[in-house]
Amino acid sequence: MSGSILIVSGLPGVGKTTVARELATRATRGAHLDTDQIGEAFILSGLVAPGQEPAAEAERQLALRRRNIAGLARNVAEAGFDVAISDVVLWPELLEQYRAAVGLPLRFVLLTATAETITGRDAARDKHVAEQWAHLREAQEAFRAPGLRLDTTGLSLDETLDAIRARWDDALI
Repeated sequence: MSGSILIVSGLPGVGKTTVARELATRATRGAHLDTDQIGEAFILSGLVAPGQEPAAEAERQLALRRRNIAGLARNVAEAGFDVAISDVVLWPELLEQYRAAVGLPLRFVLLTATAETITGRDAARDKHVAEQWAHLREAQEAFRAPGLRLDTTGLSLDETLDAIRARWDDALI
């Protein structure tokens, strides 16, 4: 992953943040950019998170996060780091916006799992959001994204990482 940029996507609760963070941790020089973490760490007052009201402001702030993440990812990758971004990218237009903003070769991995698997993973962590965002499953199923689509049902973290590494070239979009 030398100087690479990878987006790890999927429904909330599927494990994208864990996978992206671990890929970055195991790289020789790795960085992890999490959309939620960056939004909550940078906006200290006036934050309107996705799903909150007013919806137009939540969307505006989410777009701002993503533009900043794309620029930061490009800068960090150009400095020789492997960058793993965790974000919910389930729409062709959004993936294209990332690709245009990054301006470098981009890899994309869409993690999927059964609803039961996601519910179980979500229950085992501090932040419980899977049920709130379950309606996005339809968008995920309809999204025929380029890159790598990986069903992680029944896979451990290490098995998921091994599967991504084994199909690294398939993830290039």
